[in-house]
Amino acid sequence: MGKLTKNQKLIKEKIEPGKVYTLKEAAEMVKEITFTKFDASVDIDVRLGVDPRKANQMVRGVVSLPHGTGKQVRVLCLCSPDAEAAAKEAGADYVGLDEYIEKIKGGWTDIDVIITQPAIMGKIGALGRVLGPRGLMPNPKSGTVTPDVAKAVKEVKQGKIDFKVDKNGIVHASIGKVSFDPEKIKENAKEFVSTLIKLKPATAKGTYLKSIYLSSTMSSGLKIDPKSIEE
Repeated sequence: MGKLTKNQKLIKEKIEPGKVYTLKEAAEMVKEITFTKFDASVDIDVRLGVDPRKANQMVRGVVSLPHGTGKQVRVLCLCSPDAEAAAKEAGADYVGLDEYIEKIKGGWTDIDVIITQPAIMGKIGALGRVLGPRGLMPNPKSGTVTPDVAKAVKEVKQGKIDFKVDKNGIVHASIGKVSFDPEKIKENAKEFVSTLIKLKPATAKGTYLKSIYLSSTMSSGLKIDPKSIEE
């Protein structure tokens, strides 16, 4: 085994093997065990007691984090000309239609979220091969296909994120930055988990929240006691 670095030694000293943390403790500890030179993301991973292979146990939704994600989200709004001004005013980075569809066909995906109108989806369907693998395809369930594109742009810019359980039954999301105060990390995590609880499928049996881990981009995961979410 390689020699531990100075920072790895510090992390090892701080983390108690096998300890289960309260959400408050984990929000404080994740800041202490992160030594990146950049402002690392704070991530949450929740293993759910569901079988994602069954359509009636698929967990997918959106949540507006009280303190945002701390990330600069680049938004493209594909809309009709009459909605362009409102989308720009709401904060969209790119607004238009045909010219951006052509750019995407050419391989351009320098964006984080695409918001569009229901009437435009017919034109966007052909972009599935480019957008699908990158998770950029607009979807009514995530609120990115809507008649009110300006409202959707504003919500995304303020910290609204969408999530979906993966094939292993785990939901992963970035809920802030290490530079956030512990209280803000805690409140964002609480809002995220509370939303997952509300989305529990009626067909899911047994323990729903199987495990919750909080980590930063480069840190170890901290196991959280699900009961502490409500504290």
